[in-house]
Amino acid sequence: MPVYLLDNTSLMFPPVKTARKDGLLAVGGELSVERLLVAYRNGIFPWYNEDEPPMWWSPDPRFVLYPDELRVSKSMAQLIRKNVFEFRVNSSFEAVINYCGEVPRKSMDGTWISADIKGAYTQLHGLGFAYSAEAWSEGELAGGLYGILMGKVFFGESMFSRKSNASKYAFIHWVRLLQENGIQLIDCQVHTTHLESLGAKMIGRTQFIELLNRYIG
Repeated sequence: MPVYLLDNTSLMFPPVKTARKDGLLAVGGELSVERLLVAYRNGIFPWYNEDEPPMWWSPDPRFVLYPDELRVSKSMAQLIRKNVFEFRVNSSFEAVINYCGEVPRKSMDGTWISADIKGAYTQLHGLGFAYSAEAWSEGELAGGLYGILMGKVFFGESMFSRKSNASKYAFIHWVRLLQENGIQLIDCQVHTTHLESLGAKMIGRTQFIELLNRYIG
């Protein structure tokens, strides 16, 4: 199936139902803040290698977590009770995205977090859309994640750990904080056993888009 080619003159995306079976919807277009916000609002996210043009995805099914379905293992609960790490939000966003850039995504060669990605998401952070959740140990960043918050939906982008369980620790605290603030849905994009163990599950793309319409408006 041919893939829709974007240009820089319009922020419009094709309907997500036209995506290929692997979820690829469109290629090209500039990685602007405006385009990224339109993409997330419509259930689309960028994912591509540094030497490739921007690729835009909308997989079906979609991997999500409802905050009230978060699962915490006994071992993680013990770490949290002991305050093994210090949890922070947005204290070092650029460091988080840099560390995430050192971790390749499954089935992709090299890092997908290019200089353009870092620049665009740092701009979104400055505008209040992009957040980092962090686990610190002895004054050093041990793990964390970053993503986009729109309405009552958090779109997770990437996680990293420099110490065992650090990213899980940050994620659990972050999900609980989001739930306290009325967030209804966390987009995990594509399946990982790491997030499945924390309660994430697959839902159909149609249902996912309906939830975006309800919780972002």
